[in-house]
Amino acid sequence: MTASTVDGPIAGAVAEGTLPGRVWMYANYHCNIACVYCLTESGPRVAPRVLDAQAMLDVARQAAELGFTDLGVTGGEIFLRPEMPDLLAEISRHLPVIALTNATLFQRRLLDRIDVLAGLPVALQISLDRPDADANDAMRAPDNFAKVVAAIPELVARGISVRIATTVESIDDVELDRLCALHRGLGVPDEDHVIRPIVARGRAIDHGLGVGAVVTDLPAELTITADGAFWSPFGPTVHGGLLDTDLLITRTTAPLSVPAKALLRLVEGQPRGADSALNIR
Repeated sequence: MTASTVDGPIAGAVAEGTLPGRVWMYANYHCNIACVYCLTESGPRVAPRVLDAQAMLDVARQAAELGFTDLGVTGGEIFLRPEMPDLLAEISRHLPVIALTNATLFQRRLLDRIDVLAGLPVALQISLDRPDADANDAMRAPDNFAKVVAAIPELVARGISVRIATTVESIDDVELDRLCALHRGLGVPDEDHVIRPIVARGRAIDHGLGVGAVVTDLPAELTITADGAFWSPFGPTVHGGLLDTDLLITRTTAPLSVPAKALLRLVEGQPRGADSALNIR
């Protein structure tokens, strides 16, 4: 079965543009670093609350059956889960995948295991915020810049698709030009570079960072976590150690049709283009 052969209310809404085609999954919340603007307060001391492998496979299969077009996998740092390379490969049998990572764990052992993704419809979206190590690492972690710029060409050389995500409050033209020259030199073209604002949720609040975002600013991308289904991947954020539930849709995540139809009911009747006022993608 392919997305083009699926029929039903979700498939129709996706085809019409009423509902975004991507379904997100929060694979985990723990991380090996603690970025100052992290939406989920992820870090080394965060409990490894995970969406188990079978649940992720079920979401992928059912998303394809319902008529969604692609998948996103985020965390935390997803590659702290040792099964993640094989799991992403299996998930991509159902729909194309974008998987978010800080790319700081790609030492030789993980690089060898991630070879399974070569040539598959899996893109690794890697965070790189500034063209200089000091400015980048001040927001993320010591040695983050060096690890990222070492990992990207290794991944590209292995035939793995790489995207760059830059998350900043602002960036001037000169600095952006230097950053773009850097990612081009690493083997990532301009069309695979996205720039996003910092959103004032999670740890960003404590640092006085980010723009406020309400529901109409965020694309209605169905997001599945171990705690329920949310309006957007910017929904299941954490502040003060507590999960934000203002963008919770349902606690029920299986079957996927339950939260999918609940989200569709919420977006039906909205004028096209009412979401994404902040261009958060």
